[in-house]
Formats: sequence, C-alpha cells, structure tokens
Amino acid sequence: MDKYKNEQLSAQERAEDLVDRLTLEEQAQQLKYDSPKIERFDIPAYNWWSEGLHGVARAGTATMFPQSIGLASMFDTELLHEVADIISTEARAKYNEYSAHDDRDIYKGLTLWSPNVNIFRDPRWGRGQETFGEDPYLTSRLGVAFTKGLQGNSDVLKTAACAKHFAVHSGPEAVRHEFDAKANLKDMEETYLPAFKALVQEAKVESVMGAYNRVNGEPSCASKFLMKKLEEWGFDGHFVSDCWAIRDFHLNHKVTTTAPESAAMALKTGCDLNCGNTYLNLLLAYQEGLINDEDIRKSCVKLVRTKMRLGMFNESTEFDDLSYDIVACDAHKAVSLKCAERSMVLLKNNGILPLDTSKISTIGVIGPNADSRAALEGNYCGTADRYITFLEGIQDDFNGKVIYSQGSHLYKDRVMNLGLPDDRIAEAQIIAEHSDVVILCVGLDATIEGEEGDTGNEFSSGDKNDLRLPETQRKLVDAVMKTGKPVVIVTAAGSAINVEADCDALLHVWYPGQCGGKALANILFGKVSPSAKLPVTFYEDSSLLPDFCDYSMKNRTYRYAENNTLYPFGYGLTYSQVECSDIAYADKMVSLNVTNTGNFDTEDVVQLYIKGYSENAVPNYSLCGFKRVSLKKGETKKIELILDDSAFEVVDENGIKKVEGNKFMLFAGTSQPDELSEKLTGQKCLSIEINF
Repeated sequence: MDKYKNEQLSAQERAEDLVDRLTLEEQAQQLKYDSPKIERFDIPAYNWWSEGLHGVARAGTATMFPQSIGLASMFDTELLHEVADIISTEARAKYNEYSAHDDRDIYKGLTLWSPNVNIFRDPRWGRGQETFGEDPYLTSRLGVAFTKGLQGNSDVLKTAACAKHFAVHSGPEAVRHEFDAKANLKDMEETYLPAFKALVQEAKVESVMGAYNRVNGEPSCASKFLMKKLEEWGFDGHFVSDCWAIRDFHLNHKVTTTAPESAAMALKTGCDLNCGNTYLNLLLAYQEGLINDEDIRKSCVKLVRTKMRLGMFNESTEFDDLSYDIVACDAHKAVSLKCAERSMVLLKNNGILPLDTSKISTIGVIGPNADSRAALEGNYCGTADRYITFLEGIQDDFNGKVIYSQGSHLYKDRVMNLGLPDDRIAEAQIIAEHSDVVILCVGLDATIEGEEGDTGNEFSSGDKNDLRLPETQRKLVDAVMKTGKPVVIVTAAGSAINVEADCDALLHVWYPGQCGGKALANILFGKVSPSAKLPVTFYEDSSLLPDFCDYSMKNRTYRYAENNTLYPFGYGLTYSQVECSDIAYADKMVSLNVTNTGNFDTEDVVQLYIKGYSENAVPNYSLCGFKRVSLKKGETKKIELILDDSAFEVVDENGIKKVEGNKFMLFAGTSQPDELSEKLTGQKCLSIEINF
C-alpha cells in the first residue's frame, strides 16, 4: 500500500508521501484556492473557498442562523457550539452530494472560512456584523466554541475552521487595500491578538487567514511579526491569504514591484494558500530565484495534510452517510429560532412590552425592514428554504387586524422611482393613526452595511458614515412618532444605531436569520422573554468617536470608554427582574445566587468583570466570565464560574503579560458595573475585593 493511503500513519507522513510524488509544477498548482485535479493520483479538483459564518453560505439551501454579532449577543458558548455543529453537519451533507455529482465548485467544500474573530473596535465598520463584538475575552470564548463545533471531536475533522482576519483588521473598508493599521504592542497583546491565540491553542483551528491591510508596515499576509506569533503559539495548520490580498503587495501597498515578487514574499513568509491568482506566478518566481523547491513543497504538504485530516484520502469517514435530508431540517430550524429569540436585545421598555393583545384590535407594522428578507440575512449568508419576515411573524401570531406600510425606502428618498420624495410617509401616518400600537421596523441591511465591493449605494464602501438611521428613515420615524400612538421601534442592523426617538420600547434585533419574524412575534407577545446583551457599546454620537483610522484603543470599547455611551456593552433588559446575591470567591472560583424576583419566566446572563489597580490595567474593567441562566419566576439558582489566570494579567507597553499588584475588585451582575447600566437597569452589581 502507498504510504499516503495508509490511514494508520499520521496526516503529516501521508501528506509528505503524496506531495513527494508530485512534480514541482503540480505542487505549485495546489497552492491556489481553486486547485486542479491530478488524475494520475485520483486527486479531484478542490476549491478551498467555502463560507460558514452563520450557516453554510452561498452554496444553495441551508439553515440560516442569526448573523454572528447576533449570535454573540446570546452570551452562550454551548448554544453557539451547537450552531457550529449544525453548520458543519450541513456542510458535510452538501459536500457528500456535490462530490457525488462531481460538483467541485466554489463554496461547496469542507474548508469553511469562519469564524471572524476580529475586534469590532469602531461601530462604523461595515463588517463588524461578522464578528463576536468588541471584547477580546467574549470573542475568544465564543470563537473557541464555534471552532470546536465546526471541527468536531473525531479523528477526522468534520470541517476545517479558519480564524480570520489575522490581524488588527476592522476598517475602513474603502482603503483596506492600501491601509497600514498601526497598533502598539500593548494593544496588540491586550486586544487584537488574544482571540487568535485562543483559537490556535485551545481550539486547534486548522487554518488562519490574513487580512488586506498592512500591520505596522508589513502586509498582514506576509508579516514576519504575525507569522512569528503563530509559531510561538504552536500553530499546526495552514495559512491562507484574504482574497486577492497578495495582489495588493505590488499594486497598492508598494512593498514589491511585480507579481512574482509578491508571490515569493508571501510564500517565504508563511502564506501557504492563495485566495486569488497571484500564485500563478510561483513558477516565474522560482525561475527568478526568489523561491526554491522546499518553499513550494513545505506549503503543499500543509495543504495536503489538511485534506488528510478531513479524511479526503480515506476509504471512508464517519460523515459519509450524512444525508442531504438533514439540510434545513425542522430540528435545525428550531435551533435557529431559539438563537433568534436569545439574540434580540431589549434596550428600552416603558411597560408596553409584552403587548397585551386583549387590549389591542389593530397593529400597524411600518418600515422598510418590516417585510424585508434582507433584514433577516446579514452578509455571508446562505439561502433559507423559508423566511419569516417581521410582518409575517406578527401576522401569523396576532388574531386581530394587522395593517402595513413600507413607510420609506431603506436609504433612497422615495419608494417609487416616479414618485415624489417621501412618497410613503403619508401612508405610514395613516396606518399609525388607524392602529392601537405601531411596530416600526427600521435599520439597515447588508446592501448598505457590509464588505467593500458587496454594498451598492452612497455609503462608505460598506462602512457607516455615522450612527444615525438613513435620512429617509429618520423622516419616517419622526412622522410616526408625531401621531402620538404607542410605538415599538425594532432596529435590524449589524451595528450600533441611535434611533433618536423617545419611543415606548426599543428592540435591537440584529440580522436574526430565517426565523427572525417568528422570534420577534414571540417576544412582542410575551411567549418568550428577551434575554440578550449587547456585545458592543452603543455610542451616542459618531463625531465624538476617535478617528476611524486610529487603531489605538484610547476611548474605544467599554474597557477604555471615556464618554458618549448611549447603551453599554453587556446591557439588555428582560421582562422580569433577576437579582444576584451572596457572592463568594475562593481559589479562582466565584459563586453567587441568582434569583428571578419578577413575574415572568426568563433567561438572563450573569457577567463577571474585574478591575485592577496597577498602571497597566485598563482604565475601566474587563469582562472575565459569563453564564446564561434560565429561571422560572421566583426561582433561585446557585451558579459557579472559574476565573482564568489571564483575568488577573495586565499588558505593559512592551506587550508583556504579567500580574501586577495583589488587589483586584470583582463585580458580578446582569450588566456592567458602570453608572449608566445601573441607571438603565435600576440595579447595582455585586462586588468583592480579591487579595492575593
């Protein structure tokens, strides 16, 4: 038996044996994302580019979960792991069938380029919706759970996850191809790198993707600093470029002058796989003496090793019998619904929610996102077999009359091209006047908030210019509010929005997936209590934010915020009242009692924050633990959380992590321990001093 077919050998041994049978040209061809077949070894063509951010994406029908930022707002590692497991199950089932039909096209493989564990440092960044928020601890815990869910715990990888975009990458989108993100060593080690380190060391992530921008002068797909970090962490997978990022070396960053030079620079620094076509120049680079045989062989071995780990050269795997019938099955959609319910954040409620349907005969549903499928999707999405829009969810669940108006275009000044400006405002007012309560569905979608090249309007290449609604929607909100009717505003967006309206209730629902409308109805009508928390800070005014291009953490995120907070990180209301008591600490174990003192069964999220007092501690405090808890009304549960050693560490200006001082303050509650959270929730966090 050929060694590469011997399943008793390691993936490394098998990969080396197969690669050494290939010609140099064949090896080089395998380093491009759309690698060709090699008939003499029965190696089929394989396209490495597949997406699985919140469901199998761009490959036809699949279960669509809430966008990643919504999944983050659940603060639930166990449910997120289940989501990722479902994604990998559906990816395998689809791969089995596509392969049987010899369909080796893009998006139909097992190498899922997810999760995105960049830090959402600025609310204007259009791709922030793809992340798990602004906090490195939360991002690390969720990223590890998601990665483990994708890859599974078998001898064979279920799918291969990818930690992206490494690193220091969060806009601006418009200049990402020539931008140099400058970050000091403290910010690198404290904020931008921890999630990547956790995915490499804890989750054993199979691949890491670089970013478009430079990092402190080096293109991130050929950064000696970043590649050294991976080596220090013991990374044992392969490195892939962002798509056509290597081309930027000579066209935009100007760190090289020719395509062969760019290919050589990337390959020699450690980029194994090229998403793009610059590696078509590898043999030219070889002829010019810029790379050697071993440079090509080394990367080819890593890529073939990943295929071995996925079982692609095995006689069979335990995943071969996964049936296509499992794709978008009822059980998977039930999990999507659960996630949507747990991801919607109640920011304001004067008591109008849940709606008392015995006192309501007519509900007016108004707004450009009310009957929009795009408002459910977010970017990097698949195709659901059924969508339930916000309007449809309310119609399905309410026995009275539901009347509807689009109210305005998402961002244009009119709905009908031949109409006058604000051509749906009067209708919206009429609907409101004839309603007992208005559900006003506003916000954004991925056509105006997302990745450079994917969006298509006057906004900033996918980034937001500010935190306000588009002007046409601001006019709509103002007109509806002036009717004097009770108004619940529902914002669908992947980022912070200031609706600038004194509404009766405010729900931020992100992009909640295919069951978003049903989830919204369940919350509006009190079948489910909202329980999500903000994974990002909602700021009041974008003009008070630091410059978008400034990657310093000063006055960014809740850990460094100085002012300008509208709704804090970690904040979110329920229909009940959950109180914490009896906190105790011993040997890094925190215990406390959690009681539902309100009148609704609910879930809530207990959060731990730590504050150090050394000169290198963050100015405010840092999340260091969280646990979602389900409580019947009147129920008390005792919960325990273990603090990681890293909770007590600070990072100095040289990027060195260490414990400084022997006194810390630990806070516990269902929000941050800041004054605004206390004011908004009416509750004060518990605190306990820890002395070493």
